[in-house]
Amino acid sequence: MNGARDAVRFAVFDTALGPCTIAWDGDGIVGTQLPEASEAQARERLFRRFPDVREAAADSDVQLTIDNIVALLSGKSSDLSKVRLNMRAVPEFNRRVYEITRQISPGDTLTYGAVATRLGESSAARAVGKALGENPFPIIVPCHRVLAAGGKLGGFSAPGGVNTKLRLLAIEGGAGPLFAQA
Repeated sequence: MNGARDAVRFAVFDTALGPCTIAWDGDGIVGTQLPEASEAQARERLFRRFPDVREAAADSDVQLTIDNIVALLSGKSSDLSKVRLNMRAVPEFNRRVYEITRQISPGDTLTYGAVATRLGESSAARAVGKALGENPFPIIVPCHRVLAAGGKLGGFSAPGGVNTKLRLLAIEGGAGPLFAQA
């Protein structure tokens, strides 16, 4: 493929938590970013990830995704599990982790170990954590819903770190971590 289909485009949009970005090409969403303190910071981080990206108006599918992210970050029910992602550049293991993580409903959580068990690789909890730390689709792939064993939050590589993770879980209506077992 080449030309317009492969061209990565982006949009910046406001949410209750601050400006976010979304990037896409003709095959789906290639990246999202959690809120930054300012639009300038959101753009700067996006340009580091996608140096050749071009700003564009969102098509109807991308706009629906933006609307659903805005709704979710303002505490409204929103289903992002069917958003079309372009995972061409995503390693196979990570892809499998993201598919399982996308099945976790808002307000629910799994542990890294439970995700590993669902993968059929019960000893891969650390690899699951690494894959989620590389998640190019935060919110759409809700890595904030995956927690460490024993009720610990674990890490979170997004701006604001664990505080952002806690905030996202609170917005989604989780009254503290709710652990689903494998």
